[in-house]
Order: sequence, then structure tokens, then C-alpha cells
Amino acid sequence: MRTEEWISAGTLDQLKSEGAKVIKGGIAVFAHEDGAAAVDNRCPHLGFPLHLGSLCDGILTCHWHHARFDICSGGTLDPWADDALAHDVKIENGEVWVNPAPRQTMSIEKLNQRLREGLEQNIGIVIAKAVVGLIEAGVSEDEIVRIGILYGTSLSSGWGSGLTILTAMRNVLPKLDKQGRILALYHGLVHVARAGAGRAPRHLLGPLPSADTSPKRLADWYRNCVEVRDSQGAEKVLLTAVTAGMSSDELADMLLTAVTDHFYLDGGHTFDFHNKAFEALDALGPDAAEIILASLMPLMRNPSRSEEQHHWQSPIDLVTPLKQAFEQLRSDDLSGKSATSAFNEDAFVDQLLGDQPLATIQQISDALMGGIAPARLARLITLAAAERIARFHTQNDFGDWLAVLHTFTYAHAVHERLLRSQEPLLYRALFYGAIAIYHDRFLNVPRAPKPKKDEYKAGIAEASTEDLLSLLDRRQQVEEAAGWVAAYLDSGRDHAPLLNTLGHSLLREDAEFHSFQMYEAAIAEYDHWRAMDGTEALADRAANTMLIACARYLAAHAPTAREMPHTARIAWRLHRGERLFESD
Repeated sequence: MRTEEWISAGTLDQLKSEGAKVIKGGIAVFAHEDGAAAVDNRCPHLGFPLHLGSLCDGILTCHWHHARFDICSGGTLDPWADDALAHDVKIENGEVWVNPAPRQTMSIEKLNQRLREGLEQNIGIVIAKAVVGLIEAGVSEDEIVRIGILYGTSLSSGWGSGLTILTAMRNVLPKLDKQGRILALYHGLVHVARAGAGRAPRHLLGPLPSADTSPKRLADWYRNCVEVRDSQGAEKVLLTAVTAGMSSDELADMLLTAVTDHFYLDGGHTFDFHNKAFEALDALGPDAAEIILASLMPLMRNPSRSEEQHHWQSPIDLVTPLKQAFEQLRSDDLSGKSATSAFNEDAFVDQLLGDQPLATIQQISDALMGGIAPARLARLITLAAAERIARFHTQNDFGDWLAVLHTFTYAHAVHERLLRSQEPLLYRALFYGAIAIYHDRFLNVPRAPKPKKDEYKAGIAEASTEDLLSLLDRRQQVEEAAGWVAAYLDSGRDHAPLLNTLGHSLLREDAEFHSFQMYEAAIAEYDHWRAMDGTEALADRAANTMLIACARYLAAHAPTAREMPHTARIAWRLHRGERLFESD
């Protein structure tokens, strides 16, 4: 670069007298030892002017948060701050010249490295800035998710809420605008980092020496290991199955059959987490099978088994009739069956929401033996579970929102798996979901009133979806949010902006695990029902129920302190070069 293209910073003597100065292009130039050094004037942590900092022994300290930088290279001593952009400096005839182009820039490789470091150190601002930088650089969202999934599954804690949130947010990205996608990725990655904080790396045990064992025998071995809570043996069998080349769907059937050998493990979380792990595997590809699926093994160490719990045995014994139903189904060949008579879906949903669990068990058995598709039953069970949330009365204990939420997300996970699986042993999961809905019945006594959409009909055709966000700036606007959403759905307007706004109502909060589950499951089930539009009378009502249930749940859990989205906004403003402070 020619000298005339460099920027003059004045004479070296003047610089030594002033100590530091800012020149064209926002570059801070410092007198350093017998020469000069230059860095971008914006502190890479949060943008404070570095020329207002102090330089001592070659270390430049920002006075806002005390981030420290090597003045020559720009490298930071603090993991929560990025490296400052350093500029080449030369002195000719006593005059200081600065190259306007930084010596290095934040490449995609460097951004990926910073994302990994943010995850490892559990530093939210680093994660946020890496996500913003990668998205703005055109990196695919799945590549960003891959970094989070591979990091989270490499730890001894195994698959849990953080990885579930990240996978759920990956699933809803198509429903969100650019800002929403950045927030969704950021939330998911931060929760992975938090879940992994302080955890040791996980070391895989390795497969058995021979991979010639038949898939059926491997499945039997795996179920036996899970039965006796031998998670290490289960891991070795699993890794042997992966080495043998079993497909993702075959592996899912093997693992989930073991999960459903006992009733409603850990309140439905075990099945739900398994389903999410397989969704992550679908996104990352088969090369990630070992590390992702092995991360599920800690879940199998000591899960609670609902058949051992009092409310599954008394005042009505539900364990014995369920076992009898499973035996009956086992003796009946369900393969290749198709329905030979009409099936009243509305009546089935009403049955699920009633208080006759033995009749419900029989009806599910009859439906399966009558050729009704298991995925169809799963879809209706999920609808009934959503109805529990849509009609959950706010006079209930606040913690009871989790009870109806767990049932809904479990039922959704079962629905997703049965859309892909024809394994009869997984049909047992339908019964567990139905009984969980039955156990939640008192949470609809009394039932919450239907949404008061008439109050919002006037003007809803022109209303901005931002009005919903304004409504949720106040606490406990549960019925109001339901009424607003119901009126919007009845207005005939495009639903896409509403789905995006519901996403933002989640992502602008410091939301906890279950709220992420609620939004993702509701959107997925909404899509399933909308795909049937025009083929079933129930479809529109069911799709609307999903969004009303989602709005009620999110409204009940808002607003929060909103610290996490604030951090994400800072990262985005820094990327765009905005000032985060005002000088005197």
C-alpha cells in the first residue's frame, strides 16, 4: 500500500505529548515505547472508546469493563472480550502513518472458534456476537447448531434441557424473521453452555469387538441393559448397533422400545428427550450418531417408572388393564391393517378429556386393532393434551402449568415418532399419553372460559401483531392473549406473522425450558393440522387450539427481566457499528 493511502496520525513527538489520539476511520493511535501502535477505537467487548483507556507496559485497559489488550497484536487477556483489531503503523521522517485496513479480521473460522470458546466458558456475550457474525456472514443455521450439539453431547451430563432447547429452536427457524432466528440460536446455545458449565468431557466406551450380531439380538440386549439400569452396558450395545450400520429409524425403534417398556418414564421427559436427539441426528447426519445417541445413556440410569407410582394404581388400578391391553395387542397382528369403518375423531378427543380411563384404554385398543393408524391416534391425543392447556384455569396453582405442559410435549414427541415408525411396541406410548391426560383432568375443573375474541374483533383486521407483544408486557394476560389470538385467527389474515410474533413473545424473555418446548410443539402440531386443511372438519379448530394454547402458556410466563435478549441486541448493535454509550 502506497504511503499516500495510509492515514497520517501527525508527528511522533505530538503523539508522545498527547499519549493517544483518534484518527480517520475510528482508529486509536497510541504512543508506545519508542514508536506507536494502533487499534480500532471501539472496544471489542462492548464498544467503549479505547483511546479513553490506559496503556501501561504494553497492555491497553478499557476503563468500562477493564478488558485488557496487547497493544501490539490486539490480543485480549480476557476470554469474555474479543481481540481488538490491530493496524500496522510505520514512522517516516518523524511522522506516524497508519494502515487503514486492520491487520486481521473476524473470519468465519475465527467466529466458529469464538462460538466454541463461548460455549466452553459459558459466556453469553461471546456466544451472541459469534451467532450474529456467522449469520451476517451467510453461514447456514444448521452449521451453527452443529457446533452447539457436538459440544453439548461431548459432556458427561448427557442429553438434557439445553440440547433439547437448541434442537427445538432449530426446528422453528423457518417460522421466524432474521432477528428471531438469531435470538432462537442464541437462546439455544446459551442454554447448552449453562447445562455444560463445569461438566467433564464424556468418553465413549466403544462398541463390542464384533458387529456381526443381528439387529434383533442387539435390541434385546439393549432392552435388558435398560431394564436393570445398566447404562454402561446399554451404551456399548448402542455403539455396536451404530457400528453395524443400523439406520437412524432402526436405532430409534430400538431405543424407544426400551423407553416404553416401562410407563411414562420421568414424567414423559425420557421419550421427549430421545425424540429430540433423533431430530438433532437428522439435522447433523449419520456421522454424529455415536456422540448424539450415547449422550442419551445417562437418562437410563435411574428414571422414575410411573407404574410404581400411587396415582397410576389408586383409586383406579390403571397398571393391570394397561398390561392386559399390551398383551392383547401383542397377540394381534397389527401389521398391514387398515380401518374398515368410520372413526369419530371428535368423540375420541372427548373420551380422552373425560373421566373414564378404562373406557379410554379399551377405545385405543379397539382403534388399533380396527386398523386406525397409530400416528392418527397420536395426533388426536396431542390435540386433547393441548385442550388441557387451552382450558387451564388460572385459579390453579401456578406450578400446575408444568403438569399440562409435560403431557402435551410428551404427546407431541410420540406423534412425531409414530409418523416415522411402524414398531408395534411403541404403540404403548399412546396409552401413557392418554392416561397422563386423564390425570390432568382436575386442572380443567372448572375449565377456563373460551377465548373472548369478540372483545378484539373490532380493528383486528388492521391491527399489528406488535399489539400482542404490548399486551404481554403486563403480567398474567392469559385470557386477554387467548382472546386476541382467537380474534386474529378468525379474521382471515395470514397466519405467518402471528407465528413469528408468538416466537418473539418467547424469545424476548428470559424464558425457562418448558416455554421453549411449548412454542416448538405447538407450532409443529399446528403445521400437521394445517397440512390436513380441507380434508377433515376438525383440522381448523385443532390448528387454532394449538396457537391459543401456546399464547396462554407464554402469557402466563411473561414478562421476565429480559436480560438474555438484551445481550443479543447489544451484540447485533456492535456488529452494525452502533454506539452503546454517549461521551460527555
